[in-house]
Amino acid sequence: MFQSEVIDESASPVINRAEQRILIVDDEAIIRAMFSTFLEEKYECDTAASCDEALAYLANDTYALVMSDIQMPGRNGVELLREIRHRYPDTAVIMVSGIDRPQRIRDALHIGAVDYLTKPCELDVLGFSVDRALERRELMLTARCYRADLERQNLELAARKALLERLQAQIIHSEKMAGLGQLAAGVAHELNNPAGFIYGNMDLIRGYLGRLELMLSIYDRVNLPATEAAELAVTKKEIGYESLLPDLRSMIADCVEGAERIRDVVKNLRLFSRLDDGEFKQIDLHENIDSTIRLLSGYYGSGRIHLVREYGELPLVNCYAGQLNQVWTNLLVNAAQAIKQNGEVKISSKVVGESAVVTISDTGSGIEPEHLRRIFDPFFTTKPVGEGTGLGLSISYGIIEKHGGTIEAESVLGVGTTFRVSIPIESQEPLKHTEDS
Repeated sequence: MFQSEVIDESASPVINRAEQRILIVDDEAIIRAMFSTFLEEKYECDTAASCDEALAYLANDTYALVMSDIQMPGRNGVELLREIRHRYPDTAVIMVSGIDRPQRIRDALHIGAVDYLTKPCELDVLGFSVDRALERRELMLTARCYRADLERQNLELAARKALLERLQAQIIHSEKMAGLGQLAAGVAHELNNPAGFIYGNMDLIRGYLGRLELMLSIYDRVNLPATEAAELAVTKKEIGYESLLPDLRSMIADCVEGAERIRDVVKNLRLFSRLDDGEFKQIDLHENIDSTIRLLSGYYGSGRIHLVREYGELPLVNCYAGQLNQVWTNLLVNAAQAIKQNGEVKISSKVVGESAVVTISDTGSGIEPEHLRRIFDPFFTTKPVGEGTGLGLSISYGIIEKHGGTIEAESVLGVGTTFRVSIPIESQEPLKHTEDS
């Protein structure tokens, strides 16, 4: 049998007749009946006598294959072929015609027909052509499904890759923060004690100098013999006695100020690193931000950048203070670096619903629109090689996300950039297994 020669039923999947319906289009009833009778042994068939009737069938139902004559009253088979390729691209088309001209065959195949049969055609050849056309259609649909599945898997892999990169960035960040914490602890401890000695001794020296000044003032009022008075005048001139005490007072004041600065640096370093604040606790966000600004005096103490604080009333917020300091550092450094000459950085805060919202805006160069959607991706940076790792904003995104908040960016090229950080006021401490996952 023809069927057994073409298809091995034991190895092929069962053909679903409803899914492989065939529409036979021919203006000759005897041709329609002959083709339909032959093909109905394997497939479900409908017939149409014209192009318009065929299009009506196609509008109401789905067909896997259309077999169409070319020469028909009204619109011909080529026009039907064009309509099917345009409106029903998943439907295969076999053209059947009594015209056996190579150019006509090439035109039909070029438009999209899968085969071209010449009347009168043998039914075995017809069956073989139909089977081949339907197999080809099934392969194309299967390939499309595989392609869609591959694209979906690629998207999933890309998402997982981004997640792994973010986790890797967070691990690197954690290791850096651990190293920074140890370094900060050592530096703070080593500086704190000698700074305390200097600061304390400067107060004592200032007091002792006052006593010496009192004693010297008494000596200055004593009437000495002419010889001793002349010798003393020469000595005073040689040692610069008139400017000696004012210079000492100025130097002591400078030393006191320097010791105070060292003390403040140690205090800010401890506040920034929060080495004793590894736990989840309530903090004052404004104090948290101000401590970061003091450590960034290289950017904000030069006078090149005008810093504006517009703090609103904020309650204490549950968070990891050291990690939030890292967020403010990344955002404030980026804002300062975006301003090439002179500009302004504004920090504002307010309560929105159940969250504390901190906004950091700059009047810098802005971010390219195509870069804006990628700024939170790990290792993405617009800075020159050696000036940025592409981890700062990614780490900040992960920290805020871990706190249950959000971080968003808006930018206008040449105008500036705004980052908006929202943190739940009553945020709950993340579970350990969530942090490690």
